[in-house]
Amino acid sequence: MKNLKKKFRFRIHLKSKHLLVIMTFFCVSAIIATLASGVTTSPVKEMAGMIVVPFEKSIAAIGAWLMDMNQTFQEKEELIAQNKELQTTIDSLTEQNNILIQDQAELARLEELYELDQEYSDYPKIAARIIAKDPGNWYDTFMINRGSKDGVRVNNNVIAGKGLVGIVTEVGSTWATVRSIIDDSSNVSAMTVSTDDTCVIEGDLELIDEGKLRFSQLYDREDKVSVGERIVTSNISEKYVEGLFIGYVSEIELDTNNLTKTGTIVTPVDFQHLKDVFVITVNKEDAIQGGAES
Repeated sequence: MKNLKKKFRFRIHLKSKHLLVIMTFFCVSAIIATLASGVTTSPVKEMAGMIVVPFEKSIAAIGAWLMDMNQTFQEKEELIAQNKELQTTIDSLTEQNNILIQDQAELARLEELYELDQEYSDYPKIAARIIAKDPGNWYDTFMINRGSKDGVRVNNNVIAGKGLVGIVTEVGSTWATVRSIIDDSSNVSAMTVSTDDTCVIEGDLELIDEGKLRFSQLYDREDKVSVGERIVTSNISEKYVEGLFIGYVSEIELDTNNLTKTGTIVTPVDFQHLKDVFVITVNKEDAIQGGAES
């Protein structure tokens, strides 16, 4: 049996070139047979189309999406750069606008001071700036940047806006302290413009929240004083020169004694936002002494 198996066992040894010739012959034969039998290649083409076309479309879609993404990214970068430029421009314009607003406010204050200077041109005065104040919202007591070397003295009257602010209470060489007429300890001898009836203006830090001051001891015997009456410093005041505007009567009522009246006045001075003031460098006693000498 072993010898018989050996007889049927054989091996085929082919060289590469012989194998190539055989395979080529087989392929050519298959092609000829296909052409001779009339078998169409349409199914093969259709199969290729079903596979290749969607693949090509997918590739094209992915390419278009990538191009859109790239364009969107570029546009985003451009928008970010433009936004930075716009923000820089806005910041610059905002700063310029703030400067203009400050300049306008400064100009308005200077115009107001000029008008006040013209209105009280009979009195010598110097401009001063407020450099400190007591705690709180109101300028009831504050310090200015002018002192004795500038001719400022105790009891000098201080004006701002369109009317009376207060009086100098303490003086240094380069500074002075001012107590305003809204301070609770302030009392100003005043009078009505139309009738010359006298009254006393009293400071009231609670009432000033409404922009008002209180007056009392008004002798209006002929009942001529009404709402809207102008109140100014009196000619009989010991510390205030005559004729400085204090405010308008806003309320008035008869006292229980049926002789005097009390009420409130509206002040033209913004005692919450004071910055620049005028100091009248002549005192009431100077005017009195000057009149006595003449």
